[in-house]
Amino acid sequence: MSYNFPVTRTTHPKPRPEDETKLGFARFFTDHMFVMEYDEGQGWHDGRIVPHEPFLIEPASAVLHYAQMMFEGMKAYRRPDGKIQLFRPDRNVARMKNTCERMCMPEIPEDLFLAAVTAVVKEDADWIPSAPGTSMYIRPFMFGDEVSFSVLPAKHYKFMIILSPTGSYYAANDGGITTTRIFVEDEYIRAAPGGTGYAKVGGNYGGGMRASEKAMQYDCKDVLWLDAIEHKYVEEIGTSNAFFRINDEVITAPLTSGTILPGITRDSVIQLLKKWGVKVSERKLSIDDVFAASKDGSLQEVFASGTAAVISPIGWLNFKGEDYEVADTKVGPIAQKLYDTLYGIQTGTVEDDMGWTYPLGF
Repeated sequence: MSYNFPVTRTTHPKPRPEDETKLGFARFFTDHMFVMEYDEGQGWHDGRIVPHEPFLIEPASAVLHYAQMMFEGMKAYRRPDGKIQLFRPDRNVARMKNTCERMCMPEIPEDLFLAAVTAVVKEDADWIPSAPGTSMYIRPFMFGDEVSFSVLPAKHYKFMIILSPTGSYYAANDGGITTTRIFVEDEYIRAAPGGTGYAKVGGNYGGGMRASEKAMQYDCKDVLWLDAIEHKYVEEIGTSNAFFRINDEVITAPLTSGTILPGITRDSVIQLLKKWGVKVSERKLSIDDVFAASKDGSLQEVFASGTAAVISPIGWLNFKGEDYEVADTKVGPIAQKLYDTLYGIQTGTVEDDMGWTYPLGF
């Protein structure tokens, strides 16, 4: 099906960021956004592109009281020839479908989703940066705005897409990647079996802020979450999937528990490692085994993967005030190769022999 969304252009264009090498993450937003409505019995309707600006919401809207919402994260990249492309958007659609099912929210058909993303990105394509390490972050999100205090799925929803030209997720990584210090959290949890850990919903992140505050007290950039039942097995790092290279085996937590977000970059990392002949395992790994590997020198690399940061190498794990070093605390060869390859494919400087890129045709 083809879609034609009406456009209301802003009458007050925003100034463009002066320095593309200092964009940060989600500090700037473009001139326009996509908005669409859903009503039970009618389905999705009235998709449109309008100026990015504040909007009114009824204080009794369901999302403000019962957190019925979801979001996705993806990026648009400018290739050397100036054309724009996405990276594996079909996986965003698949994950969004699973999240909507978990949150009792209406599914958005793949063709509608891609048409909406393409339309709003095209409208603000001149905002997409071209400096090394930059991209356009795309944030699709949906929330129930029915006026109701009933603890039931809403009957009316808004779907929106906003855009942000961004640089590195961690400021220290502007122009490349460097290692960070991560706090091992053994009190609070991110997700539990039967919960929403595998879904991309705001509650997973809001509930993690207390642990993030603790991490900052130890000069750590983020949190390494342990499992909810035994506080023993490593799960995710902050908002990203975690990988541990021990004795030339790369290990990441399995998806079977339902507590791990099925990251698109995570899947890409696993596929690339297998292609390169690197042993990669999706299995449980205890934090005690990680600490033991740090002490005997077999912990060769730790890194996180995600849309925002792509690959984030870890140099130290801090537990109860004690630092456990990862190898020589420098960026490891696997993490560097993964970053160079993934970002290269995403921006068109490395050949895409995996079929992952999605050219937008402009």
